[in-house]
Amino acid sequence: MNTVRQQNFQLRKEKILAMAETLLLDNNQDITLAELASELDIAKGTIYKHFKSKNQLYLELIILNEKRLLEISKKYKNNIKTYVSQYMLYNMLNSNRTILLHVIEERLTNNERKLKELFEQLYKVREERIIEIKDMTDDYLKSFNSAMSIRDYLSYIWTVTYGASLLLNSTHYQKAIGSRERLIKLYINQALMTPDKIS
Repeated sequence: MNTVRQQNFQLRKEKILAMAETLLLDNNQDITLAELASELDIAKGTIYKHFKSKNQLYLELIILNEKRLLEISKKYKNNIKTYVSQYMLYNMLNSNRTILLHVIEERLTNNERKLKELFEQLYKVREERIIEIKDMTDDYLKSFNSAMSIRDYLSYIWTVTYGASLLLNSTHYQKAIGSRERLIKLYINQALMTPDKIS
């Protein structure tokens, strides 16, 4: 009986997270717990049974997103070109999610002091993701006799991805960029260009 109750509790938590992500992306801005409760047709107090605050809910959404990226790392850890393509596509095809979650994480990092354990969980998932692709990335850089470190190359991929997401999400640029598919392909090719070689 207790197990069934725990399963139902977990299912409801997952449902709350899924709706929160949908609302966040639909609104393209902050949401309120009252909006969330209304959409789910539950009492606001029910949300507080799962999350102590809206910031906790947001941080758990960021962790969920990081776990999806971890799955991409695990799935494509033997082919760097496929990994980079899938990682970038995941972010660029949902550019508003990429930007919103990054902005929220920045805000929480600077202002939230009560969620230390969740931040540790986030960093642990992120570290696991990097460990999954570390050897593959090292082999790739060595194959080009590159002077870049693994950290620098992965930071470079993130920079290109985030910059592309900002551009793809911009109303002004959307009118001017022409083919989104061509632009996305261009950014992926750019990230896969021969890394800096030792001179």
